[in-house]
Amino acid sequence: MSPSISAIDTSLLAPASNPRSRSVDTSCMNAATASSVSSAPSLETWRIIAVGAVIVSVIAYAVLSGVWVSTEAAWYQSLTKPSWQPPPWVFGVIWPYNFIVLAAVGSLIAWRAPPSAVAVVLSFLVVSIALALTWAYLFYVPHALGAAAVALTSAAVATIPIVIVAFQQSWVWGALLMPYQIWVALAASVSWGYVSQAT
Repeated sequence: MSPSISAIDTSLLAPASNPRSRSVDTSCMNAATASSVSSAPSLETWRIIAVGAVIVSVIAYAVLSGVWVSTEAAWYQSLTKPSWQPPPWVFGVIWPYNFIVLAAVGSLIAWRAPPSAVAVVLSFLVVSIALALTWAYLFYVPHALGAAAVALTSAAVATIPIVIVAFQQSWVWGALLMPYQIWVALAASVSWGYVSQAT
């Protein structure tokens, strides 16, 4: 007796799967995944960009502060200097040190620290530099002494997280940044001294 159609194994009626087509599909998926991964910047690329951002920020700091700061102007010379303002030669020593250390330690942090720490340093570095440049402009251009003092005080506060992160990564890095932190705080106090002298 011949078997009925219903008794025939239905698997015989299903289209046979093509191992080659599965292999092609898998290869396409792997290629798409690899493409999406390769399109995202690597950690090394991200660190190179971060180092570049640090260096560009410090260079902008040095150049723009030189544009506005003018200690030879008659207006500045007419001001009564606070008694604790350092002598002129100290400025010539400390500022090259500050710029070099900011660029060096900032670059080391950008290259070696965890990404979250790098983000903190970059953010506060840009903010503190912007505030310091705001002080230079307000003090020397419109002679807005009070607003300038507020800006420089804010810059000193914004520098603190940078120093903290530096110490967390290396006590040497933190120690190298301490003179800059102290200098900005001292400069802020001198700026307030000018405000008190003018009132």
